[in-house]
Amino acid sequence: MPNSFQKTPKNFQVFHSFFNTLTDPRRTDRGKFFYPLEEILFLTIAAVISGADNWTSISKFGQTKLSWLRKYYPYQQGTPSHDILGDLFARLDDKVFSQCFTDWVSSIATHTEGDIVAIDGKTICNSTDRSTNKSALHVVSAYASENRLCLGQKIVNQKSNEITAIPELLELLELKGCIITIDAMGCQKKIAQEIIKKDADYLLMVKDNQKELKKQVEKMFARGCVAQTDTQFDVGHGRAETRTCDVIDDLRFMDEREQWKGLKSIIRVQSERYDKQTQRTSHQARYYISSMDADAKKANSAVRKHWSIENNLHWVLDVIFKEDASLKKKGNSAVNYNIILKLALAMIDSEKSRKISKPIKRLNAAWDDDYRAKILNC
Repeated sequence: MPNSFQKTPKNFQVFHSFFNTLTDPRRTDRGKFFYPLEEILFLTIAAVISGADNWTSISKFGQTKLSWLRKYYPYQQGTPSHDILGDLFARLDDKVFSQCFTDWVSSIATHTEGDIVAIDGKTICNSTDRSTNKSALHVVSAYASENRLCLGQKIVNQKSNEITAIPELLELLELKGCIITIDAMGCQKKIAQEIIKKDADYLLMVKDNQKELKKQVEKMFARGCVAQTDTQFDVGHGRAETRTCDVIDDLRFMDEREQWKGLKSIIRVQSERYDKQTQRTSHQARYYISSMDADAKKANSAVRKHWSIENNLHWVLDVIFKEDASLKKKGNSAVNYNIILKLALAMIDSEKSRKISKPIKRLNAAWDDDYRAKILNC
C-alpha cells in the first residue's frame, strides 16, 4: 500500500499538480479529519467516470473499490461517507477549483488556427435553495469544438448576468487564432472588443436585443451585394437540413459599423429543414456579425459547430451525467459538482482506444479496473 502521494503514478501526479492550490476548508476546523483532499478528489472523479451520480453512490463506489483505490493513495481510514463528501464540496472554494480546472484543460488542449470556441450558458436545475433565497445557478462555459473540451466557466446567479460573465471568462482563456461564437445575448460591443484584444475573431448572432443593428443587417441583405455564398446539406436524427450562408463584406453603407471593433463582414444563414416523421418543412433565417474576412464556407461551418456546446456538453451533462436531476443545493455543491462532471467528461472524451459511446465507456469503467485506470491516465 502506498504511504504518500509521491508513490502515485506519474501521470496522475501531473494532473494533481494543477489542483495543489486548492485549500482544504476543513483545515480551519478544530480536531482532526481522516480523509485527505487529494484522496477525496481522486475517489470522486473515479466514481463519476464509473457511473456514480450523487454523493451516496460515490461513497458506495469507494467502499466497493477500496482495494483498487489503495493502489494510488493510502486511504488509511477507508473512504468517506456521503455526508462528508457533501459537506466538503459545499465548502470548497468554487472559484479556485474552477481556475484549477481551466489551467489543467489548457495543458491538454491543442489549439490550431481557426478553432471554434462556442460560449453559451446553462442553468443548473435543482440548484435553487428556497431556504436561503438562493436562485438557480447559471454556468457560462467556453467549449472548444475540435478538442471537445470545456475550456473554462463562470458562474452567475441569473441568465441575464451572462453579459458581465462573458468578458471575465474570455480573460481567463488563451484564444489566439480561435473563432469565438456566441448567441444573441453576447452580441455586445464590449464583448466584441474583448475578443479582438485576445487576438481572436468573433461571430456573434444578431437578434432583437440589438434591434437597430438587426435592422441594418437585414437592410444590407435586402440591397444584395453578397460577396460569397456557401450551401451545406446534412441528414441525421430523422431530419434533412439545407443551410445556405451568404456573406457581405462591403459595409460602407452600414451605420454604426465603426462602433463594432474589428467588424469586417455580416452573415445570413438560411436553413430549410425537413422532418421525416411529420413530413413538414420549416424555414429560418439567422443573422451574424463577424470580424472574419468574407469566407462563406468557414462561416457556415462555424455557425453549425457553435451548437456543439449544446450537443456535446450541455446535453451530455443533463442526460448522461444527470446533472439536472441532482439535488445539490448546499453551499458550493452544485458549482463544484459541475466542475467534477466536466473533469470526468474531458477524461472520457480523451480516451480513444475504444470506439464506444460515453454511457458504454462509463459502464466499462465500472466493470473493468484497468479501463478505469486508463481513462484516468494513471
